[in-house]
Amino acid sequence: MLLCVTASHRTTDFALLDRVSRETSSTAADLVASSASVRGAVVLATCNRFEAYIDVEDTAMDGAATTPAAVSDLVFAALARSVGEDATTLRGSAELLHGERAICHLFAVSSGLESVVVGEDEISGQVQRALTTAREEHTSSSQLERVFQRAARTSREVRRATDLGGAGRSLVRLALDLASSRVSDWSAVRVLVVGTGHYAATTIAALRARGAGDIGVFSATGRADIFAARYAVRAEHELPAAIAEADIVLTCTARYTVTVADIPVALEEPAPRRLIIDLGLPRNVEPGVAALPGVELLDLELLALHAPLSELGAGALELVASAAAEFEAEAAAAPGIVAFREHVFAALDEELARSRVRAGDEQTQQRTEEALRHLAGVLVHGPSVRAREFALERRTAEFEAAIETIYGVTVAPQVRELRADDAGA
Repeated sequence: MLLCVTASHRTTDFALLDRVSRETSSTAADLVASSASVRGAVVLATCNRFEAYIDVEDTAMDGAATTPAAVSDLVFAALARSVGEDATTLRGSAELLHGERAICHLFAVSSGLESVVVGEDEISGQVQRALTTAREEHTSSSQLERVFQRAARTSREVRRATDLGGAGRSLVRLALDLASSRVSDWSAVRVLVVGTGHYAATTIAALRARGAGDIGVFSATGRADIFAARYAVRAEHELPAAIAEADIVLTCTARYTVTVADIPVALEEPAPRRLIIDLGLPRNVEPGVAALPGVELLDLELLALHAPLSELGAGALELVASAAAEFEAEAAAAPGIVAFREHVFAALDEELARSRVRAGDEQTQQRTEEALRHLAGVLVHGPSVRAREFALERRTAEFEAAIETIYGVTVAPQVRELRADDAGA
């Protein structure tokens, strides 16, 4: 059973998401270690959401059912160990999804349909990096691998079928759109980027698309020189001095928080105007910076207020829902398909074993086996397709009854019971 505990900008305060996202590095491992029923966990903490995707056994080792509410308790217990009372607050705004709803939600998130800026470019990569982290920490599972890989494929299909692929939506582009009302000529603006990761590279590309050429970069980890050489920008090594020279500062890093002490005190009156754009979560800029003379702070909470409404229509959502239904249908049909294949190929192996006793020419026997195995595959293909079609129509039981009636093939009773429980949930 796949479950998702999700809290996002739609339901949760940005400040809470900020605090929680700082402490999620061990959450997936804690979840997997917390119960033998948890087969895997992937945690996605981005600039506007916290989500935990959990693969759990439908029944625990003692035979008791594993309920979604019990798994939700595990998630918040794991969070409580790292974020304390914030876990209780987050529980009040989080949503629990399971089965096809969880799958559909993941596909929508990966396609950018649940983002602050609908259709943003970065989210699909963030989803896949969450899976990569789970692999590295050995918290993934075969079920999570399949559903996250299908999410990536669905995201590409949505972008091909809608205008998402060419729209270039992202938080940084939205931020620069808002900044453009204050900037008459980007080529005359001195910009400082704090951070040297993937998002910083995206930010530099967006700045250059607007004509900005005077771009410096600061890294708290000493990567400024390497990053600057790669992207043909200026390396900065002293943050306060670099901020003093900049008209616009963009922060996109998980390694550093710009503090009030980093902002130089203006000696002249009035203080020079400086726009600081915080694109990070956890927060990259202390809230107190906004109160400094001459400073205007644009953060994620303000960006969310200006995010454009979705103009995608129902098409993208229909694609996502269809992909989720197909994924669930394949999973529902799999036990019957596997049972039927095992029946056909077991019968084939028995016949081949008898024929080997009578065979004399090894080469002829090999060709015969190859031909018969191909024939068996062809015979299995048609019923397998029909099984998936029946599953999409919620008629899996009819297919399984048919193969039992005709071939005497039965699907394990516990598989049927679990599927019935999911359908009724």
